[in-house]
Amino acid sequence: MTAAFRERRFSAQDGLALYFRDYGDATLRATPVLCLTGIGRNSKDFHGIASRISTSRRVLAMDYRGRGQSAYDPYWQNYQPRTYINDALHLMAVAGVEKVILLGTSLGAILAMLLTSIQPGALAGAILNDMGPEMPADGFKRIRSYIGQIPRQPDRAAALATLNEMFGTAYPDFAAADWETAVDNMFRREPDGGYLLDYDPAIAKPLAEQSDEPPKLWRFFNALGALPTLALRGALSDVLSEATFAAMAKAKPDLVQATIPNRGHSPTLDEPASCAAIDRFLAGFAARGR
Repeated sequence: MTAAFRERRFSAQDGLALYFRDYGDATLRATPVLCLTGIGRNSKDFHGIASRISTSRRVLAMDYRGRGQSAYDPYWQNYQPRTYINDALHLMAVAGVEKVILLGTSLGAILAMLLTSIQPGALAGAILNDMGPEMPADGFKRIRSYIGQIPRQPDRAAALATLNEMFGTAYPDFAAADWETAVDNMFRREPDGGYLLDYDPAIAKPLAEQSDEPPKLWRFFNALGALPTLALRGALSDVLSEATFAAMAKAKPDLVQATIPNRGHSPTLDEPASCAAIDRFLAGFAARGR
């Protein structure tokens, strides 16, 4: 299923030009969904799920600064969570939205947890896609090893081969068409036929300055409190372990969980299991008139 979306742009509080996709009818009473991506991704990742959801509620999908159609920040020090949260809150103001259900993949899920501490009233609920309050060191190192490090690919075939080599174990059942979509989502085609990952390589600089030991975010996860929350985990994930997933349920007994078969980090959200879990979760809001 596909749906039309409005391409919108706004100026962040520091004047940087940012981009987001606006799906669905802005006059719908249902609480909108705000989609935030992984660290090196962009709003294209959410097209499938946004098309599904936008039949009943508005969906906003933002390109972080330095990604996709948003401008690159001349100060790489701004590529950090507090800036992204400020940008997301400013987007909500521009879109005329007071409260959202935040659908966050990887970094986006971290931002959802942080936002509950910074401005808890902005969230009506959260969907955390393959990220929790702890990350295994190996998974963290793997992400750091490729963000900003994949060189320009000379042609589409090379881009396809690179993605297959790097992420094949995370998506063992991907068909050729799935890999083609991944290239379209992750790369931009240059006039000479080459392919570059669609982000500012400088987003890797803050990561490089972090300790090899990933931070623990339990106090931010615990700040979710009674907020309705769905957590998804790829069954093959090296970023959200089974042990952490179980500990999350123990810490938050009302947490709704779903494990997505044949997926590592992170589920695309177009899988039948992902769609079913998200549909059930959002149906709970609809039943309460939210």
